[in-house]
Amino acid sequence: MTISLYAASVPVFKQMLNSVSDILKKTEEYATAKSISPDAYLQARLFPDMFPLIRQVQVACDFSRGISSRLAGVEVPKFDDSEKSFADLQVLITKTLAVLNALTPAQIDGQEEREIVLRAGTPKEKKFNGQAYLLTFGLPQFFFHITTTYAILRHNGIEIGKRDYMGAY
Repeated sequence: MTISLYAASVPVFKQMLNSVSDILKKTEEYATAKSISPDAYLQARLFPDMFPLIRQVQVACDFSRGISSRLAGVEVPKFDDSEKSFADLQVLITKTLAVLNALTPAQIDGQEEREIVLRAGTPKEKKFNGQAYLLTFGLPQFFFHITTTYAILRHNGIEIGKRDYMGAY
């Protein structure tokens, strides 16, 4: 039995983005209850040379939109990544989920051999077929940023666990 590119991408992105949304709600509630500045979490990092939480969420959203759109052969929606608050991140996730919800299995399935070119015309140009792009580049990138989001919050005292990370499945 084979698995479709759509099944391996869009539903996975949606599940994990919904879990991040829920985790961010818990974080905002905790910060409010404890009178902690939201920026204490939004700007938190695991290490000084890593992105802060707010950027981790932005990049996870960017990857989910970009991967899915490229596989579907449609233009990647550009968002400005100017979020500054928990509310802004929730709007970003909602907008990203809307992009994902607009894509259909028919647009993505069967695109295993579609050529995906990243950073075209630069020394960093990388070419993939659709399947390799999703499995060896896209999903690992997406999960890195989702996992780092979780780790930043857990490290900073938010009481979340594996069930929170996994979300509804």
